[in-house]
Amino acid sequence: KSDNSNARNGFTEKKLRTSLGESKIQVPRDRDASFNPMIVPKRGNMVDGIENVIVSLYAKGMSNSDIEEQIREVYGFDVSTSTISRITDAITDDIVAWQNRPLEPVYLIVWMDGIVFKVRENSKVINKTVYMAVGLRRDGKKEVLGLWLGKNESAAFWMSVLTDMRARGLEDILITATDNLNGFTDTIRNVFPESKTQICVVHQIRNASRYVVWKDKKAFTRDMKHIYNAPTKEAARA
Repeated sequence: KSDNSNARNGFTEKKLRTSLGESKIQVPRDRDASFNPMIVPKRGNMVDGIENVIVSLYAKGMSNSDIEEQIREVYGFDVSTSTISRITDAITDDIVAWQNRPLEPVYLIVWMDGIVFKVRENSKVINKTVYMAVGLRRDGKKEVLGLWLGKNESAAFWMSVLTDMRARGLEDILITATDNLNGFTDTIRNVFPESKTQICVVHQIRNASRYVVWKDKKAFTRDMKHIYNAPTKEAARA
């Protein structure tokens, strides 16, 4: 006789929610209740696929109630807002860790710009600026250094962005590429005094195009490429 007195004890039915819809599955059961399913864990009724869908919708700015309605319409089953909150809250720690991760001490180039998005807040659509910094590492790979949310682009807010990067271990930037926001170059010099600032070529062209009538702009910008693609300063001047 075996010393193990545990034995099969039938099964229980469970509703499983997947990206293909809702299905019923039979989960084996044992007398000691020691069996632990691996694919669909105990007290779980969703597979990773549908959780990834919820996280993706959340990342696109949908509210929990919007996600609940979308899941109901697309997949034909209900997921409570509390369940959605539990899933989206699980990624918060990862987001905070990414926002505060240490940076490399030196980046060859750091591109910095503000991107304006229309965001719904308190039933109104308002503009918000996402400050973005992308660094070129010494191994030749680009890295998003961070994303910061502000009301509108200003040199004062960029100061807080630069200070944050400095606090995370960034010691020097060889070249910063920015737009010609008033005071931006001085702001960078205050935090990284050795860094050289290069105004973005696109912004340079836009600024120069302000002095050209609309019908000539296409030909004008085409001709300007010869200046910016010139191998030397003398060739550009010619």
